Amino acid sequence: MTVTTRAAVCLAPGQPWEITELELDEPRANEVRIKYYASGLCHSDDHIQKGDAPMRLPVVGGHEGAGIVDAVGEGVTRVKVGDHVVCSFIPACGECRYCSTGHQNLCDEGKNAGIGEMLTGGGGFRFHKDGEDYGGLCVLGTFSQYGVVMENSCIPIPEDIPFEVASLVGCGVPTGWGSAVHAAGVRAGQTVVIFGAGGVGSNAVQGAAYAGAQRVIVVDPVEFKREMAMTFGATHTFASAKEAKDFVVESTWGELADHAIITVGILHDEVIHDAIDMIGKSGQVTITAVGNGWIDENPGMLIGYQRRIQGAIFGACNPLYDVPRLLSLYRTGHLKLDELITRKYRLEDVNQGYDDMLNGKNIRGVIIHEH
Repeated sequence: MTVTTRAAVCLAPGQPWEITELELDEPRANEVRIKYYASGLCHSDDHIQKGDAPMRLPVVGGHEGAGIVDAVGEGVTRVKVGDHVVCSFIPACGECRYCSTGHQNLCDEGKNAGIGEMLTGGGGFRFHKDGEDYGGLCVLGTFSQYGVVMENSCIPIPEDIPFEVASLVGCGVPTGWGSAVHAAGVRAGQTVVIFGAGGVGSNAVQGAAYAGAQRVIVVDPVEFKREMAMTFGATHTFASAKEAKDFVVESTWGELADHAIITVGILHDEVIHDAIDMIGKSGQVTITAVGNGWIDENPGMLIGYQRRIQGAIFGACNPLYDVPRLLSLYRTGHLKLDELITRKYRLEDVNQGYDDMLNGKNIRGVIIHEH
């Protein structure tokens, strides 16, 4: 049996998101069907639509989703019908080498993220139209009213958490928070410079502030984002790297920053150079942003000051542990999530939502699905 679902799909690189109706298969073994109520508009989906990142097309967009379990396949144990869930954009099987050693963000089941093909139920795709298979971004596809996903992509959440808030902890919140707390390892009293204060960078700010950094410095050319960064815990904001560098030199008596975290919308060479130039001895640059930037530096820039460059995916978080923990911090008032949502959109307005993001109008836009 199949159901029909409305979804925003990308048919070819450079084409706008298109709203269409798809057929959705029933969940197979170890799969669940989710009735989505909210989906975050993450920059990663825009990279796919723009053709910046290779992916099998056509694909249903969206990888920040929250909703209610509508049906379950054979053998499902993690969730049951009626559970409120958020989807982890990297599945966590709990059994592979990486999950079992505390690195769920590197779970082997994330290998099909760029294909959108299931690893469970005999493989294959669950979205179809006119005989053609549609993948789901990160094996999810949350720009759809309904989706069939692996149970390992599901994290149960308390029923009192709003779906629009819950959707953001599937990617943007832990990616930013974890970039500061886990990947960078920010400690009390340190100086941290964060490049880019969008949906991910704002949470890097929150993570650095909560970890006890003395100075949380944001570099972003957009005034609105700089103003919002102060709401999330930034101590100082600057429009350019030069202004920030001058302040860092003065305030640290020339020792420079302990950390630079790159969370810009599109990674490029200049921001990498600026970040390396911003940190002092034994400092670390943590790269979370996606783009075409290259680390093309004289090794002496790293060797002489014993600097480090660290890549980070999912903020080095363990979703099965960190997502509930972040929601707990939200419930106790220690993590701002409502403030991240600048505007809510209908599914039909997905292209407008991304235009607003690219024009610096949103920290995070969220699609609210109609049923």
